[in-house]
Amino acid sequence: MSLVCGCPCPILECVYCLGCARWAWKKCLYTAGRESENWGFATASEFEPVPRICRYILAVYEFDIRNPLWAPPGGYGIDPDMVVLKKDYDENQGKVSPYMIYIDKDNKEIFLLISGLNLAKESDYLLLLDDKLGQTKFDGGYVHNGLLKAAQWVFENECEVLKELVEKHEDYTLTFAGHSLGAGVVTLLTMLVVKNRDRIGNIERKRIKCFAIAPARCVSLNLAVRYADVINSVVLQDDFMPRTSVALEVLFKSLFCFPCILCGTCIKETCTLQEHMLQDPRRLYAPGRLYHVIVRKPFGVGRISPVVKTAVPVDGRFEHMVLSCHVLSDHSIALMEREFSNALDTLKEKDRVMDIPPQQRMERSSSIAIEHTEEHKAALAKAAALEVPEAYSPSEYGTFRNVPEDTPPIGSSRRRENWDELAGRLFETDESGQMVLKTNWY
Repeated sequence: MSLVCGCPCPILECVYCLGCARWAWKKCLYTAGRESENWGFATASEFEPVPRICRYILAVYEFDIRNPLWAPPGGYGIDPDMVVLKKDYDENQGKVSPYMIYIDKDNKEIFLLISGLNLAKESDYLLLLDDKLGQTKFDGGYVHNGLLKAAQWVFENECEVLKELVEKHEDYTLTFAGHSLGAGVVTLLTMLVVKNRDRIGNIERKRIKCFAIAPARCVSLNLAVRYADVINSVVLQDDFMPRTSVALEVLFKSLFCFPCILCGTCIKETCTLQEHMLQDPRRLYAPGRLYHVIVRKPFGVGRISPVVKTAVPVDGRFEHMVLSCHVLSDHSIALMEREFSNALDTLKEKDRVMDIPPQQRMERSSSIAIEHTEEHKAALAKAAALEVPEAYSPSEYGTFRNVPEDTPPIGSSRRRENWDELAGRLFETDESGQMVLKTNWY
């Protein structure tokens, strides 16, 4: 092109190649936890359920839990007599991946577990590809259309079963968990349950939990932050799924020209400012509180002692694809179960070496809950400061009434409109003309 223009040197080609080289180098740098380097460290008590939940999800793949074929060392830890129901593709009519409802009496939890993407099932691909940018709205934000349909199908078919179990076990937690495709479904299923708690025996919000293992991007940023008190996403180091920002339909249809995808992605990410991406209400992200498990050195040159980082970030929610030979292997639920178990053993060993008394461990668990609540509030405040649309909290876990003093002032007309809308949702005028907080504002 440059030669045609009469330039003796291919300047444009050189600039383009340098830009691509810079982009590729930055992608390589994001290996080994660069994205989560400023996050806090997770503790053994908060990470303890994750390896166990991975084993439960693996059990969904078994045809007969009483005679398992692919059980990890030590087994799945499931009592077959406590399996309420288990449905496969035929029973689900291709609407969703196989799932199971299980009662964990030892930990006082009611589980609904959904398996991940099956490469041999066309229905799973169709479900994953059933989405376009800004196609489906939900609770003031945007969600993945196909995953929402699957979640609605599960909710309508199993809400009576869940209601009966919740009412029977009043002190149990209702926990949703899934991997990959199933992680996206349980994320939206959890949001449906939170919005329709009256159909699940009026269960309290604090009794609802979700663990999305290697989730697909399925919710807009405002929903990802607002539901961080309920939803937890767990990602193994370089896993590609939570980082996939290219439209999945384009990705699958364009595999014959993978260099074209890299070229387009390079240009798009280089020319798009972070602030513009955050303010696009249609852009989808990994949901909730994020846990990042790091097990290898930069560029995969060697292993390290497992590190578990956690945060409720507003920017930096796995925004960058990583150029690594582990992007596919890190998505394997079997590998995750092993790595997460090793990470938990490492965290427990650190606690043992520190010789923390049981009483202090209980106090630490209580303080972790408080810290998570404060971190959630701070994330909501930061989202407001960055003009993330509809970034308000729907629960008692945090509102903008407690915005920190160092929050940047609101100067734009668009921001003032957001505050006016928020005030209308939170306050009402009583008979004396005074502004009072609505009793049912959440």
